[in-house]
Amino acid sequence: CLVPIDVTTMNVLYVFVEIAIDVSHFCKCVYDNFTKETHIAMVSTVQFVAALHEARGILQADYPHLFVPQCKPLSPGEVLGCTSPQLPADTDVLLYLGDGRFHLESAMIRNPHVKAYCYDPYTQKITFEEYDTQKMHQVRRGAIARAQGAKRFGVVLGTLGRQGNPAILSRLVSLIESTGGSCIVVLMSEIFPHKLREFSDIQAWIQIACPRLSIDWGSFFDTPLLNPYEAEVALKATEWKEVYPMDYYAREGGSWTNYASRKWAQ
Repeated sequence: CLVPIDVTTMNVLYVFVEIAIDVSHFCKCVYDNFTKETHIAMVSTVQFVAALHEARGILQADYPHLFVPQCKPLSPGEVLGCTSPQLPADTDVLLYLGDGRFHLESAMIRNPHVKAYCYDPYTQKITFEEYDTQKMHQVRRGAIARAQGAKRFGVVLGTLGRQGNPAILSRLVSLIESTGGSCIVVLMSEIFPHKLREFSDIQAWIQIACPRLSIDWGSFFDTPLLNPYEAEVALKATEWKEVYPMDYYAREGGSWTNYASRKWAQ
């Protein structure tokens, strides 16, 4: 979640952490598990991106359909927990180089019909991964439906790092008021159920922090907790999408995203 360097008041240079791994072992796992005709999309988190591109250089001679996608302005192959590229329809395999599932799940949510595998560079194991997209959609559409009857909203602007965006806040407040609702704005660095429970008059919450907070943990809150995309659906500013968007920091993201908000501010 990086602040764009063209909006800072001083010059900024980001130096990304780079972790070296055994690239030869990763390549061997690819050779052992996938045929050379397989259409493979390889992604990673930023600390392993250099290793990902090194592996591509080794593998591409034998795998003509292997590629590294990009969701600009992220680096080629990089995924975030809330931002991933849409893969071509003929992609057979999504191969994630990294540890944990959080970032991989973003790409799986964005591409629910592509088989996903994870190579963990620490355990040096490759595993087949699944995500219950249908259940997630059911739960989130239920939260949106509950919020559609609300007249009193609470809007949380996240203060942790880059997560909160005042332009998205302004847009959502305007949408709430245009539908005859009212709201309060609360600043929080971390969002917990017991904190929101103190606001007994709030019928639905919208959080402008991490979109995945609503997806992963929304069911633990007593009151619907929507992210900006879900809020726009609830307020009838956009339609529900059968492929859940993972474009929060994408340059070509929807109206609920950071780069779209910069256009409104201008």
